[in-house]
Amino acid sequence: MARTTGSHAGITGPRIRQAALQLFAQRGYAAVSMRVIAAEVGVQVGALYNYTPDKQTLLFDLMRDHLEALLAAAPDPKGDAMARLEQFVAFHIRFHADRPDEVFIAYMELRNLGPENFAQIEALRRRYEDRLEKILRDGASTGVFQVADSKIVTLAIIAMLTGVNTWFRDGGRLSLDEVVAQYWDMVRKAVGGG
Repeated sequence: MARTTGSHAGITGPRIRQAALQLFAQRGYAAVSMRVIAAEVGVQVGALYNYTPDKQTLLFDLMRDHLEALLAAAPDPKGDAMARLEQFVAFHIRFHADRPDEVFIAYMELRNLGPENFAQIEALRRRYEDRLEKILRDGASTGVFQVADSKIVTLAIIAMLTGVNTWFRDGGRLSLDEVVAQYWDMVRKAVGGG
């Protein structure tokens, strides 16, 4: 089978993924067709199917890759519950700061996944959330944190930290270090850590 003119496996595949990522984040998954992605990349629509079987798989792959990278990069926090929570907060904000499109898609496009894909993405998200929930449970068991429901607090903290991506920009009023410090202060107070 002849390769589409201008299509190179090592170049076109990543370009398709990057275009889909940006288009899904800007317009929403439902509003982006394979034809639109192909036009953005500059290939025939049929060429896309050499790299992905369909748009659903493309969305799933983007989400899975983001969450697997997040899990692989997440450090194993050390110290007591307070120190581990501080490390989690700093890591989460810093990891996501330069990935606004990935974050938007990973949190806002879940509704567009089929049941099997949703279950796989949800399992990856749960693995990450479980890390924070363990820190909160450990802190509550030693009296460091006052947490009535560790699952709700986990989800609330992650939502708050992930929200940084909606407004933070390099060169803005606050540096990333200042943002991390202020969010750490808010999280610490939210769990009753003084």
